[in-house]
Amino acid sequence: MNRLDRLFAILVHLQSRKYVPAEKISEKFEISLRTVYRDVKALVASGIPVSHEAGKGYFIVSGFFLSPVSFTMEETSALLLMEKMVRALADQATATQYGSAMTKIRSVLKGSQQDLLEVLDASTYLQFHEMWQLQENFIPTVQNAIAHKKQLQIRYKDKSEQESLRHIEPIGLIFYAFGWHVIAWCHLRTDYRDFKLNRVLQIKQPGTDFQKKDHLPISHFMDQLPVNY
Repeated sequence: MNRLDRLFAILVHLQSRKYVPAEKISEKFEISLRTVYRDVKALVASGIPVSHEAGKGYFIVSGFFLSPVSFTMEETSALLLMEKMVRALADQATATQYGSAMTKIRSVLKGSQQDLLEVLDASTYLQFHEMWQLQENFIPTVQNAIAHKKQLQIRYKDKSEQESLRHIEPIGLIFYAFGWHVIAWCHLRTDYRDFKLNRVLQIKQPGTDFQKKDHLPISHFMDQLPVNY
């Protein structure tokens, strides 16, 4: 990647995050910290309002907007493939939202790219078992609760067909063993629990903030999954 392409890529990366530490830029683009500092200085010199906050990293000052972002054919093809996977593995609400995002992406493509994408769309299929797809539109609700640190009330049926009402603090979503799982702090059990999303019968949003302030990172649970696929 030449320097001009790298500067543009760094700018796009900064726009995609609230804060980006110099170390993360260094890792992502495989450059030294000295080069990161020099590249950021070059962006500022070109009129891009990049600022820095100690302990958090670089950020783009509010109000700056780079429009429109262009996509390579390879990037667009990857997004198309993911759209088909989302339709197969997520719930209908999530698939609809991803489809809406793809429509916006298609709108900024060149005519020749749109034609090629139509060919790929008609030539790419994904075979999947219907049991993998969620019947209820729970994923957006869970994602919203995770992002805003809000409790959920769920009616849950375990593998023994026993139903219970749980108040949980969801900290992450994991797809494993061909199903979506919510990792959450359960107030009933006063411990973390793994709730399989297709066993959730109902979700309510009481609007209550998390009570526990020191949750474990979701990566902790990735190391303890009962299966490795």
